[in-house]
Amino acid sequence: MLHNVLGKTFRFLGYTVQYGCIAHCAFEYLGGIVVCSGPSMEPTIQNSDIVFSENLSRHFYCIRKGDIVIVKSPNDPKSNICKRVIGLEGDKVCTSNPSDFLKSHSYVPKGHVWLEGDNLRNSTDSRCYGPVPYGLIRRRICFKIWPLNDFGFLRASPNGHRFLDD
Repeated sequence: MLHNVLGKTFRFLGYTVQYGCIAHCAFEYLGGIVVCSGPSMEPTIQNSDIVFSENLSRHFYCIRKGDIVIVKSPNDPKSNICKRVIGLEGDKVCTSNPSDFLKSHSYVPKGHVWLEGDNLRNSTDSRCYGPVPYGLIRRRICFKIWPLNDFGFLRASPNGHRFLDD
């Protein structure tokens, strides 16, 4: 009887480890669910909204202007931030705040992206820390899961005027 119980226990542990590894690989390399916090992406993403994000776009260099990405914070590598891609390498971007009378512009250097929150008045973003290396991008947000009344693909940027075409 002890032999039978030990056999079932080890089989259970084996399946647990096996399926745990599969789940880890799926979340690490394919995508996963993320709970967002902070006001910087309002009104597109509210505090405590739950979104689905995928990891493949960054590997295949498929990140485009307008995408919302999760990035390792340039100020604190232990935390992640959620921002919208405003400019890719070589793009001309507006580097000043919306309230500035004189507007300043710059070009995004090779291997970098320009990130901004949708809530320009309450966002620490590339206007503060400059262009962000592409390698810090972790995920691209695909759609909102929660709250259910807002389920679906994310809205376009409320700051579309900040996308410069030069």
